[in-house]
Amino acid sequence: MTTHNDNKFPRVVIIGGGFGGIEIAKGLKNKEVEVVLLDRNNHHTFQPLLYQVATGTLDAPSIAFPLRKMFRKQENLTFRMADVRHIDTENKQLDTDIGPISYDYLVVATGATTNFFGNKDIEYYAMPMKNVKEAVSIRSFILQNIEASLLNNTPASRAPYLNFVIVGGGPTGVELSGAIAEIRNHILAKDYPELRKEDMNVYLVEGLPKILANLSPQASEKAELYLKELGVKIILNTQVTGYDGNEISFADGSRIHTKTVLWSAGVAGQFPEGIDPGNIVRGNRIRIDEQCRVIGMNDIFAIGDVAAMITDELPRGHPGVAPVAQQQGRFLAKNILRIINGQPTERFVYFDKGSMATVGRNKAVVDIGKIRFQGFFAWWVWMFVHLMSLVGFRNRVVTFINWTISYLTFNAGIRLIIHRYQRPKRVEEVQDSL
Repeated sequence: MTTHNDNKFPRVVIIGGGFGGIEIAKGLKNKEVEVVLLDRNNHHTFQPLLYQVATGTLDAPSIAFPLRKMFRKQENLTFRMADVRHIDTENKQLDTDIGPISYDYLVVATGATTNFFGNKDIEYYAMPMKNVKEAVSIRSFILQNIEASLLNNTPASRAPYLNFVIVGGGPTGVELSGAIAEIRNHILAKDYPELRKEDMNVYLVEGLPKILANLSPQASEKAELYLKELGVKIILNTQVTGYDGNEISFADGSRIHTKTVLWSAGVAGQFPEGIDPGNIVRGNRIRIDEQCRVIGMNDIFAIGDVAAMITDELPRGHPGVAPVAQQQGRFLAKNILRIINGQPTERFVYFDKGSMATVGRNKAVVDIGKIRFQGFFAWWVWMFVHLMSLVGFRNRVVTFINWTISYLTFNAGIRLIIHRYQRPKRVEEVQDSL
């Protein structure tokens, strides 16, 4: 890529191939613009199903799709695998690891990363789940710890390896804890005859008085009931204060001996340097106006989890869910074309299609407007929506087959340790070894 745009059409550079990024790119197909899509990876990831990769129900390729294949018929789009380090707003140029890239219009759609709220020990020892690599690492680590438990002869020495703690009672934490509980209930004794399901404990820790706080009270109560039926031990109104890799501690003084803490308690926006710090709000998100334009900028936009459109009706911005990013992407594609053509822009209005979460086999909760339903039918609705939302016919077929086999046999899944997970050394450990 050159710094100068030799194309006769304006150049729209999109940073991020997530839900929002691919929607705006699609919306600019066959339009009189040059589209440049940048991402650190060469694939789009369907993040709502990462927990199924982490627990072995699906393999990683089932929820990922190559970006080049996705846009191979879009002649006005160029994809580059790149890490954007800095935005030079004065010269309208990006500093990347593949060289400088100029833009006429820039869209920041870089999503969010895990928020550890400044606790470096938890950040080091707990395991996040925001991408395919992290999900595969969780899968390996869970299996490694079950294997390691077999090398200990007493219940007390085995317990830390078989205590699994999930922090965060949102949809990700609920779905992850439910999936691990099903491993405990249906697979543990089959694969590890030396163990009983009673040897394994699954804890879900939430700082608020209820799980699924953003869903209806009915959904929250039903999800809690379903998790308890699966054997998940739910701990509410409890803040995590520390974790050292062996023991997690809470504000009330209680502790759990565990080798595995999975962190889904919060997210924070991630984006390159160069954005005015005055535009950064809670959650490390970029404040935008109702046209998705970064406040004070005429040619830089932000959408999805990294953006915060704060209004009187939405003092904390929109929720960090895929439909928001998708709708903002489609909206912004039209608005950029209006700007280029000198037409009046419109304001973004989010249409909430509802929320849902699955808790386990035959168990899910769904909120659609004022309609609430739970149980078997909700579970089928959840599966249909997620199946049809996957990118690529092959991914839909493979996922459907995996789900069907898992449902019929209680024993499907990819329980393989392909690469043994090892925590990277901390900076001080590396220095000590020199």
